[in-house]
Amino acid sequence: MRYLLLLMLVGVSAAVGYAAGNSEHQGERVKLIGGQDIQEKLDGSEAHVSVVEVTIAPGENGMPHRHPGPVFGYVLEGDYELGVDDQPTQVFHTGETFYEPTGCLHRVSKNPSTDKPTRLIAVVVHPRDAKELAVPDAKKH
Repeated sequence: MRYLLLLMLVGVSAAVGYAAGNSEHQGERVKLIGGQDIQEKLDGSEAHVSVVEVTIAPGENGMPHRHPGPVFGYVLEGDYELGVDDQPTQVFHTGETFYEPTGCLHRVSKNPSTDKPTRLIAVVVHPRDAKELAVPDAKKH
């Protein structure tokens, strides 16, 4: 199953074949690999899928945020600590997958290692007119 997901991710990014800018915040770098409009609708809206690579430096955290659609992730390298809504945090290891529901609070996005980077691929399904893939959460948690 893991290999099938990775093959699908590689296929989507190769089929799309375009590059986009990078963003970086607090030791977390996000690179858009590709994207494609899809036929399915998300909450009645025309949908798009975006594939991103996220790299988190050792010991760094991402900022709390929400996504405008579901997220499916695959850990390429290292360990990834994920906390969603009020659920306990979980640590995912190289080769493992994770899921985040639409609109949930992604309150913990952390590399728990002190010496190795974390790299993951995230597939975000979202409305075509979404202005951001990750909407910062202004509240303190």
